[in-house]
Amino acid sequence: MADTWRLHDLLSRGVRSPAVRVLTVMVALAAAALGYWLAAPHGVAYPRGVYGMATGSSGGVYEKYGQLLKPNVDRDLPGVRLRLDSSAGGPDNLARIASGRDDFGIATADAVAHYTGPNAGELRAMGRLYDDYVQLVVPTDSSIRSVSDLRGKKVAIGQANSGVALIASRIFQVSGLDPAKGDLTTVPLGIDEAPTQLSQGRIDAFFWSGGIPTSGVADLTDSFHVRLVPLGALATALDTLATQEDPKARNSQIYRSSTMPASAYQHTDPDVAVPTIAVANLMVTRADVPLGLVQRVTAAVIDSRDSIGKQVHSAQLVDIRSAIYTDPLPLAEGARRYYVSAKP
Repeated sequence: MADTWRLHDLLSRGVRSPAVRVLTVMVALAAAALGYWLAAPHGVAYPRGVYGMATGSSGGVYEKYGQLLKPNVDRDLPGVRLRLDSSAGGPDNLARIASGRDDFGIATADAVAHYTGPNAGELRAMGRLYDDYVQLVVPTDSSIRSVSDLRGKKVAIGQANSGVALIASRIFQVSGLDPAKGDLTTVPLGIDEAPTQLSQGRIDAFFWSGGIPTSGVADLTDSFHVRLVPLGALATALDTLATQEDPKARNSQIYRSSTMPASAYQHTDPDVAVPTIAVANLMVTRADVPLGLVQRVTAAVIDSRDSIGKQVHSAQLVDIRSAIYTDPLPLAEGARRYYVSAKP
């Protein structure tokens, strides 16, 4: 009995020892950290926390896509919360991701190839999503029938540092128009403002590049008669220009001709298919974002295709077989691991 009490006394004094208390705290912290990383679904470890996704301007497809993706990520990755950050568009998203202000975002392939800001080499792709369609919107009774007819007009070209501004400037270049020489007047309005300005007669046309349908354009057609100007004939010249300006575009097709179906916007007048320019969208991350997190978010993107596609029709085209083609960005290692594990 005496030996028992002596052992109890030694243990009690040991617990009260500062050294033992420090060791106990360290063990507890190590156990918590281990649980933080390892208690992951599907056997894929990832860190918990809040991670930012750069979306886009109000009324655009990037914003809507982010809003619909968020609950899927929050549900499929317990302990992770996706924070949505509005932005000017693809180029701004790339700058935000490269700088560490955000961890995920969407950008078009032309914006990716053109981006040369700080840490550009750290950008990685998680997958190819859907195509953006370049849209030049004018009132139905407008005299504008081609890009050359924009001479002398006032045209919205998207916010500064947006993908729309990049492609609009290139369209002017291959069409022989120079805003700096007064060939036309450009204004930096995005999809959140341009439709209203057009309906009020304050601008003659606006450019938009996005998935279809884009709510900002669709809402405009509900109350104002518009039509889309054909742009498809410019695709080859635009792609050639991209390869000349951006080294990262030299081994990729950045722009290609495509057709916007008549069903894209039900109330355009006339309601017909329109030849235009398409450019791929990529889900983008950064090389130092944890592999397990990238793998699990990539899975959420692919798994949520059908639910997102019910509201963002272009998202229905997200396909695991084509998602790995992410030129001009290399595929993120975490995304590669997902595609390997999910291979049929």
